[in-house]
Amino acid sequence: MRKRVILLLASLFVWLAFALAQDVPAGVAEAFRKGNLRELVSYLGEKVDLTIGNKAISADKALAEGELASFFTGKKVQSFDVNHQGKRGESSFIVGTLKTTGGTFRVNCFFRRLQNRYYIHQIRIDKTEQ
Repeated sequence: MRKRVILLLASLFVWLAFALAQDVPAGVAEAFRKGNLRELVSYLGEKVDLTIGNKAISADKALAEGELASFFTGKKVQSFDVNHQGKRGESSFIVGTLKTTGGTFRVNCFFRRLQNRYYIHQIRIDKTEQ
């Protein structure tokens, strides 16, 4: 019985440490999975470097929202898988694969921490050869 309690407490501690250590907002991956632009925009910082294909802009939040809306227009999201994520100091990132009816895209999102919350400061979306 004592071993079970210790194992349970150890498991709880590991789970809690993992849950608190996740600095990449899980909602970003979920927003891409659902193709939910409104949710994705809620994670954008006030200034965003946005690259979609060959078009690169530095934009405020409103312009970035418009560009992302243009990207998602006519492309129904089929899936989004996070391939890699990481954290270093006050920044973090995710790299994922977005499958849409318009093709498959590699998505890189970079985050900065401001006031105990991570915001997207850079998004890069490139079409892949799949």
